[in-house]
Amino acid sequence: MAEKKETATKKANKKDAKQKATLPPSGFKVAVREILRSKSACIALIIIILILLFTFGGSLFLNRAQVTEMNIADAYYGWGEAGHLLGTDDGGRDIMKLLMMGGRNSIMIGISVTLITEIVGLIVGLISGYYGGAIDSVIMRIVDFVQILPQLPIIIVLTTVIRNYNAVTLVFLIAMFGWTTTARYYRSFILSQRDRDYVLASKTSGSSNLQIMFREVLPNITSMIIIDVVLTIAGNIGIETSLSYLGYGLPTTTPSLGTLIGFADDPVNVISRPWLWLPATILLLVISLSINYVGRALQRAGDARQREN
Repeated sequence: MAEKKETATKKANKKDAKQKATLPPSGFKVAVREILRSKSACIALIIIILILLFTFGGSLFLNRAQVTEMNIADAYYGWGEAGHLLGTDDGGRDIMKLLMMGGRNSIMIGISVTLITEIVGLIVGLISGYYGGAIDSVIMRIVDFVQILPQLPIIIVLTTVIRNYNAVTLVFLIAMFGWTTTARYYRSFILSQRDRDYVLASKTSGSSNLQIMFREVLPNITSMIIIDVVLTIAGNIGIETSLSYLGYGLPTTTPSLGTLIGFADDPVNVISRPWLWLPATILLLVISLSINYVGRALQRAGDARQREN
């Protein structure tokens, strides 16, 4: 009897091992696998890490008041002159230090706007896609109305009339329009999930709508959320940079990539003083391309994860 029990136990263990072996890998493992498969994605991820170390790590050793302090006597030093690796601007401020702080500010605004738009857009998309019908129609008409509004002109007008305008205000102004695209994106996935067997089974078992949306449906679109978050960050950094370049983004006393690129407004600077705007332009380009390459790898990972499920 003991031998039979031992044999049965071994068979059960082998069966469990086989079942575990056939389970699809986790979403994180699939993402790592896809990134490692692509040389461009690996290089892009390394570049992103280096940029974060340069901007966030480097700015920890800087004093904002000293970085933004003007010294006309040191104005317009070129590459490497007087100990300034990237030169100085019209106020004698070191471009390298401004690039560190400006890059950090632009990235932080991009991340902050993305967090707000993702949370609002995800909740709206979940409700609209899950319930459908009249609720979906009303929500989508509101989304349509917000999307047809001219985003940049409205933000520019609001920045000129709002008192005590600062970086927090800019984040909320950009997020005020950005959530609509995110809501549409998630709604399309929820519509394809709401009639699946696992949703119908949860309804039959007596689960509430909120439980089904956040406990059942939401985990099944996590890969789509990660992809959208990564790609949206790059877009929001671009929006902030565009507004700052036009003079309606961050206050002039706050460095950003847009304010540095804004030196290219002057033809003299474009031709004779490229150190004023070229480093910020290159940094913005590298950030955007690197995030897009990583985002593509994550998108392939999401597709592979769905196929394996």
